[in-house]
Amino acid sequence: MNPTESLYRGGQSLWLDNITRDLLKSGTLSRYVAESRIQGLTSNPTIFDHAIRKSTAYDAAIRDHLVARHVGERLFFELALEDLTAAADLFRPVFERTAGVDGWVSLEVSPLLARDAKSTLSEAKELHERANRPNLYIKIPGTSEGLPAIEEAIFSGVPINVTLLFSPAQYLAAAEAYLRGLERRIDAGLSPDVSSVASLFISRWDVAVEGQVPERLVNTLGIAIGRSTYRAFAGLLSSARWRRVLNFGARPQRLLFASTGTKDPKASDILYVKTLHAPLTVNTVPEKTLTAFIEHGELDTDWVDRAGEEATLVEYRKAGIDLDALGEKLQDQGAASFVDSWNDMLSVLREKSERIRATA
Repeated sequence: MNPTESLYRGGQSLWLDNITRDLLKSGTLSRYVAESRIQGLTSNPTIFDHAIRKSTAYDAAIRDHLVARHVGERLFFELALEDLTAAADLFRPVFERTAGVDGWVSLEVSPLLARDAKSTLSEAKELHERANRPNLYIKIPGTSEGLPAIEEAIFSGVPINVTLLFSPAQYLAAAEAYLRGLERRIDAGLSPDVSSVASLFISRWDVAVEGQVPERLVNTLGIAIGRSTYRAFAGLLSSARWRRVLNFGARPQRLLFASTGTKDPKASDILYVKTLHAPLTVNTVPEKTLTAFIEHGELDTDWVDRAGEEATLVEYRKAGIDLDALGEKLQDQGAASFVDSWNDMLSVLREKSERIRATA
């Protein structure tokens, strides 16, 4: 059986963590959907930065938007919405076949708004309205400032991909914001059928502790955090509070494993795919990881070993790693990294725009 089919049959959705105009126009994305069970995709500022920087595929569109005087962030969102609405249309049959469980694409609000809940909410609503696609998530960081915007967006009926989560505690805070939004909709007589995923970043844990732990612990922290967060996810869904909103017609907020490309060249190139598979979850993978998994994919069968997962986390604490503090640090660093990519991408757009104007 195709390795990606094995994931699908086991109840996990595989999404692609990439979007480029070339990927859309070449038919490669369509092939992944048809042949490799890709059920959706995610994007972020870094992905768009690389796509625009390394390709001429956007030049004609940039030229057209310059005529309309679209520059800066406005220009970026015009380009991003063109890509993501096309991708949403491609995934629309998946969305309809799965009754809205899969077939999603994601667009992130400006990372510059990560600490501004009011502006984040305003931009999330605007982008969702402009996209005009039922299967487009708006990505909002699960920072302390982002949580109120997530709750309000859900209450307003905007589907949300909560991003930049790194720990069980951060996941539970995001899930609480989602649940409050649903409960408020129920209290207001509105349908609670507003979709969301909660994106937990995995590989950055192992990068953060590189060289600080014994060899036996190398490349085990991200997996342990992922499994521990899955326990929290499963426990929350079994609570009376969640069963109540499900009875009103809500759907679970699935846990999404993000940042699942292997960073250590000595480790398996499918490490975070073969070890983090579970029903009612999503794994969003870089294209390189997807290709590797298609070629030689395999799945570990012992990942539900709770004792092993907890023992691993104990070992890290004994090694002097403050996991709570590190989780907060990783979220702060992730937010800062997205700001850097955002500014780099805007710089690339300015440079390309100037060259295109000069040759007009």
